[in-house]
Amino acid sequence: MSTSTASPPRTMPSALPSARGSAPGGPRRRRLRHGTPIEPLPLRLARAAALVVLCGLVIIPFLGVVSTSLADAGQIARAGGLVLWPEAPTLSAYRSIFAGGVVTQALQVSIGVTVVGTGLSLAATALGAYALAQPTMIGRRAILLVFLLSMLFSPGMIPTYLMVKQVGLINSLWSLILPTMVSAFNLVVMRAFFMNLPNELTESARIDGASEWQVFTRIVLPLSKAVLAVIGLFYAVNYWNAFFNALLYIDDAAKWPMQLVLRTYVVNDIQLGSGDLGGGTTELLPPQPAIQMAILVVSLVPILIIYPFLQRHFAKGVLTGAVKG
Repeated sequence: MSTSTASPPRTMPSALPSARGSAPGGPRRRRLRHGTPIEPLPLRLARAAALVVLCGLVIIPFLGVVSTSLADAGQIARAGGLVLWPEAPTLSAYRSIFAGGVVTQALQVSIGVTVVGTGLSLAATALGAYALAQPTMIGRRAILLVFLLSMLFSPGMIPTYLMVKQVGLINSLWSLILPTMVSAFNLVVMRAFFMNLPNELTESARIDGASEWQVFTRIVLPLSKAVLAVIGLFYAVNYWNAFFNALLYIDDAAKWPMQLVLRTYVVNDIQLGSGDLGGGTTELLPPQPAIQMAILVVSLVPILIIYPFLQRHFAKGVLTGAVKG
């Protein structure tokens, strides 16, 4: 008997597109190892160009401010007041504003108000939010309602001024801290964060004999570093940038914060004399645009320096708060 070998079955070409390719006749898109499609080159170039333009819109004005503060009088006069790159950089404008005059005093006032105000605001907000987050607190709903109403209805400038005057805070640095020490929005945000913490941790600590203060300082606060960093940054930026309260409550120029000096001598374009900068009357001053831009740089740099450190602390706080159990 003769044996015949069976031929393999013939497969018909499928009309459906394969999983790795694209539709018949359509453009093929390359894929990465995990199946993510690579965008076409023109689209990637357009996004890169848009990003470069946006970065330029942010960097070029700041570069102009820094360059003008470092330029000499001749280059500023030739450029018409704004220099994009200093030919012969000089620190004469910075030496002038740090010679002990009104700018140096304002910088010390702003740093002190920001540090003290941020610390007091964080402490008051954290304590109030923790208390309002406890379900056993009597009258917590009514107190929370008062804070929420303060977000909707402002007392007004004149009643606030009369209250500050009545308690004797006119021409005092405490008038820059106490009227805005607690923000209702920040308190509500921190209260919501505290309410999302696991109750098992606090209850087990109370069972072990921990007091309420120990629960707050040893359990709640270490798990809340992320929200504390965010709220602390909000308060610090608010205290550093505030000038309106100083404009209302501070009459002594020696107690002006940095932003009020910036508004007076840069925005209003009032000339700074040698006496304002702490120098003698015979001292040759740098050009006014360089001094003004130097004041602007000094008012911007502290927040730019502190933000990267808080940004790293954000990630660490999030990881710490994510450990449950």
